[in-house]
Amino acid sequence: MMQRLQTPHVVVVMGVAGTGKTTIGPLLAARLGVPYAEGDDFHPPANIAKMTAGTPLTDDDRWPWLDAIGTWAHGRAGLGGVVSSSALKRAYRDRLRAAAPGVVFVHLTGDRALIEDRMSHRQGHFMPTALLDSQFATLQPLEEDEAGVAVSVAGGPEEIAARAVDALRALPEPTR
Repeated sequence: MMQRLQTPHVVVVMGVAGTGKTTIGPLLAARLGVPYAEGDDFHPPANIAKMTAGTPLTDDDRWPWLDAIGTWAHGRAGLGGVVSSSALKRAYRDRLRAAAPGVVFVHLTGDRALIEDRMSHRQGHFMPTALLDSQFATLQPLEEDEAGVAVSVAGGPEEIAARAVDALRALPEPTR
């Protein structure tokens, strides 16, 4: 019988802005009984300033941010944790996996209209809806050889978190 994914693993909640990474991440962590880290907290101030001004980040902007998330994830290896990160490109996910082998991804997915609507109603976040097009243009969905699951953001947060847990528990144990 195939062994199934169980905590403690480090789970990266990924997706374009507005998919609910900051909402679903803590719910998922609570359901898995592990700590949560907000990926936006790992951004250097210059990145926040660029995004607030409506300027998309470059890969060079993202590398230090991804390295900081990777360092956190590496420190949680064997203990488990959930961290949010857009992780839009395969290269970004590869960088996270290089820092913390065995991480698994939960890709929050949804159609552009739903995500834009949710972004337009959130308050106190630096990411403007104007950057949503660049996020979708950059997005490279998980590939078959990447440990992870895609989970629709349709429905309420608790429902989404429950679907994510169920999908993660159905994954085969990642190879190290």
